[in-house]
Amino acid sequence: MTANGTTKRNPLLQGMYVPTVAFFKPDEEVDLATTEKHAAYLARSGVTGLVVQGSNGEAVHLDREERKAITAATRHAVDAAGYPAMPVIAGTGASSTRETIQLSKDAGASGADAVLVLPPSYYKGAVNTEALHAHFLAVADASPVPVLIYNFPGAASGLDLSSDDILALSKHPNIIGCKLTCGNTGKLARIAAGSKPEFLTFGGSADFTLQTLIAGGDGIIAGTANLIPRSCVRLMELYRSGKLEEAQKLQAVVARADWVPINRGFVAVKSGLQSYLGYGALPRRPCVVPSDATAATIQEEFRESMETERALEKSA
Repeated sequence: MTANGTTKRNPLLQGMYVPTVAFFKPDEEVDLATTEKHAAYLARSGVTGLVVQGSNGEAVHLDREERKAITAATRHAVDAAGYPAMPVIAGTGASSTRETIQLSKDAGASGADAVLVLPPSYYKGAVNTEALHAHFLAVADASPVPVLIYNFPGAASGLDLSSDDILALSKHPNIIGCKLTCGNTGKLARIAAGSKPEFLTFGGSADFTLQTLIAGGDGIIAGTANLIPRSCVRLMELYRSGKLEEAQKLQAVVARADWVPINRGFVAVKSGLQSYLGYGALPRRPCVVPSDATAATIQEEFRESMETERALEKSA
């Protein structure tokens, strides 16, 4: 246990994290075997860590026991693949402070190293800034593992935390970072520059990886990396080794790939996985599998990036 009573886990590092998709069987039961298979595949690709039950992971489609099972299966898979130090982060945002705390405790008990928390937004009009800050502070006080703030207005009824909000919350010893899917790189730069040195500022989409790194960010949590993990990792490596022109070219490929799920949602990532890796297409209703024609279009839209990915895989 640490001084503030939290559980010591694998530390989060700078780098590329993948928010994994959730896998289901035809009867819509959770597919833990495929969950483990995909987690091991990503671990071997060189990514820094994995995130379960984020927006890509259909967290809102899962019950409490399913969340625990997916977290535990992911932890088991990366350990069994030979990556016991790889961080696993679990999304635990809920509409009430009470449930967010419970889910955070569950995540810690299931093997997560940190939790990723969306702001509660269902009753957005009834929650002022003071109450919103109090929510995060209460979760951070109670969570057995460190907390990342997840700013994603598109999944939070438009609620958009400011850099002032996040910098104020970053002073809590158990709030160790943030994920900014808002795409506001000015906000990202202010947080990266104004927070404590150990605070991790992550971009929330692969299409602004270079912008995140140039602004002082620590890495990316990118859904498209489910399909092209090596490309996303290589992009960061090129930047850090000073090969900016090569990095810009690869960023363009990654950004074009990222445009597919930005336009079509997480089901496009799942469709791409089915086309190129042979598993993963099924979402939970009311979301549905794309038609055969749409799936073929999605496959073609990912073709450029998958060719790049395959080339990097062969050269590894």
